[in-house]
Amino acid sequence: MSSRLVGVGVGPGDPELVTVKGVNALRAADVVVVPVLDSGERGRAEATVLHYVPAGKVVRVVFALNERTDRARREAAWDAAGERVAGLLREHRAVAFATIGDPNVYSTFTYLAQTLVELVPDTVVETVPGITAMQDLAARSGAVLTEGTEPLTLVPVTAGAAVLKDALAGPGTVVAYKFGRRAGEVAEALRETGRIGGAVWGSALGLPEESVRPAAELDGAPLPYLSTLIAPPRRDGGRGGKL
Repeated sequence: MSSRLVGVGVGPGDPELVTVKGVNALRAADVVVVPVLDSGERGRAEATVLHYVPAGKVVRVVFALNERTDRARREAAWDAAGERVAGLLREHRAVAFATIGDPNVYSTFTYLAQTLVELVPDTVVETVPGITAMQDLAARSGAVLTEGTEPLTLVPVTAGAAVLKDALAGPGTVVAYKFGRRAGEVAEALRETGRIGGAVWGSALGLPEESVRPAAELDGAPLPYLSTLIAPPRRDGGRGGKL
């Protein structure tokens, strides 16, 4: 029978935000793969997974998650990770891959699945959706993501602050991911576009070191890499004004 590779979204860090379906998928798998940095240190996905499965079932696989400049090194790391997981798929019928957030939203799983379809062609790939950081931040801060006909734009600031500024100049709510290292540029873009007043940012959501603050307090100091920003539009006209 074909092996199954299941990408399981385990949310932004709070173990209570893993869905029932996600927990069932983790427990049904023969092994649960978790991505780690080159250092091999426990990541957020692994810390979440260990609330639901025994440590002996978890396999760490090293990815060059922080490699942005050396493409050859990054590709070599992807190839090595793909071969490692391919070996697990040849040994087991069901392998789960735990990823923070959702496996179809800026996830390591996307690249892994592409590699494994080539290495183990009969593998069946599935995903289990997870709660995203923007949803969790909205809940913890009280920010409303969308109303009525408003669009929602999601921007990874790793693409550059100019991309964020263009989004902020448009309509609707703008969410920025991975902006911590460019917090100063983000604050400047918010001020230039008149969006800083209602914006909020957060990091380590659901964890002891959680921080949820108004964007107006950004002072340019670097923040945790996985910080998330929500910048809602101005909403006038009262209840239902955006319908």
